[in-house]
This record gives sequence, C-alpha cells and structure tokens, in this order.
Amino acid sequence: MAPGFLDRPRPHAFAHRGGAAQLFPENTWRAFEHAVGLGYAYLETDVHATADGVLVAFHDRTLERVTDISGRIAELPHRDVAAARIGGSDPIPVLEDLLAAWPDVRFNIDVKDAPAVRPLADVLDRTATWDRVCVTSFSGLRLAAARRALGRPVCMSTSPVGIAAIRLAVPHRALAARCARLSVRCTQVPIRIATPSFLRHAHAAGLAVHVWTVNDRAGMVRLLDLGVDGIMTDKTDLLRDVLTERGQWHPRGAG
Repeated sequence: MAPGFLDRPRPHAFAHRGGAAQLFPENTWRAFEHAVGLGYAYLETDVHATADGVLVAFHDRTLERVTDISGRIAELPHRDVAAARIGGSDPIPVLEDLLAAWPDVRFNIDVKDAPAVRPLADVLDRTATWDRVCVTSFSGLRLAAARRALGRPVCMSTSPVGIAAIRLAVPHRALAARCARLSVRCTQVPIRIATPSFLRHAHAAGLAVHVWTVNDRAGMVRLLDLGVDGIMTDKTDLLRDVLTERGQWHPRGAG
C-alpha cells in the first residue's frame, strides 16, 4: 500500500498541467511554480521519455503543438528536446527536477507513452518518491506495465476497465478486493462520468473520485456538493477561491 498520496484533507485540489489556463503555458516551470505559490499540494502532469531515457513533463507525444520545434519525443535525444521552448520561451521540465523542487508536493503522473514506463520506475527509485505520486493512464496496458516495473506499490488510478466496472456497479467487495491487489486507490474521470451513482459505487468500493477538467465555478460547486474527493483544474486561482469560500481549501503546509 502507498498511503502517502491520498493522506491529505479532502477535497484535493489538482493543478492540471500546472494550471493550463492561468498566466503561464501548460507543463512549464512557471506554471508549476505559480500553482505551488497559491498553496497547491497536488500537481498534475504528463510524462514522456526521450530516446535516451530522460523523463520529461509534457502532454503530447510530439512537440509541435506547443513548442517551436517538431518531432516525437520518444525518437529524439534529450539534448534536442531540451532545446525546445514551450510557447517560444519555456523549456520542457524534467520530472526528476520537479520532484526535487518541492519535497512536500504530490504529483499525479499520467503516463502518455509506453517508453516512459521504465524511466518512471527508475526515477521513483532514485528519488524514493513512491508515496508522493499517483500513476495514471488512459491505457490499461501501460498501467499494467508500470505496475510490473515499479519496485514497490504506488498509488494508481483505475484503468478504463475499472471505470466501466464502477459504472456497471460490479459488486463492491469484489471491486474493492481487486483494486487493493493492484494498488488502485482512486478513480479519475471526466465531468460527464461523475454522476451521483458513480460516486456512490466508487466510494462503496473504497475509491476516491477525482474529476477533470473543471474550469467553471458552477461545475466546481456542483461536484463539491456531490462529494467528489478531488478536482483537477486549469484555473487554479478559481478553484482555490471556490474552496476557500466553502472552508475546504487545504493548502500545502497546512496539514
């Protein structure tokens, strides 16, 4: 079991890609620093591995959408990826450097490509940050590969199959037992899936429910009223304000 990731007071506030709709480009040092400065204890990011095995915090498999160069990260050496600039100004962070920058912050890590699995396991081993991360992916195969590669249990989210099981109301005890075996502690879903019945079934199976990506006040309030355990947002200032107004803001360093 990996107790550390979820042991803070709920609801958990996640800065999605560091806060992709805030002042700074997504998955940049400036975005992460802004969120941490606001008090965020949870940062969400994505990882890819370069051709020489360096794990970087970046969403797309290729560079061209948000940087000034093109190419698939998995096919480029890190020296080339390091030369890219997000939005023409910001370098692509290395995950290991982010983990070292804020030892009290937890990272929700979306494994975006199979080549990232082994480097992620190596980074967590080198940094001993197993209890500060949750590993997630849209691919059940990548989650299974990560589970095999990791040297010890790490908090994980449900695979697409697990989300389907919750929606189909698979018997709670059976689902809870399977999740416990696989170190699955939470389910992370888009807004449309976060219905009252989904929350009831997930909670009955002992799973925290985190919802993405919520960028409007009304949506945040509705989901918090439903009892979600966490919200991922691009609008980090807004979510902090909503939680503060409700007496549910739990900044880093406050327990």
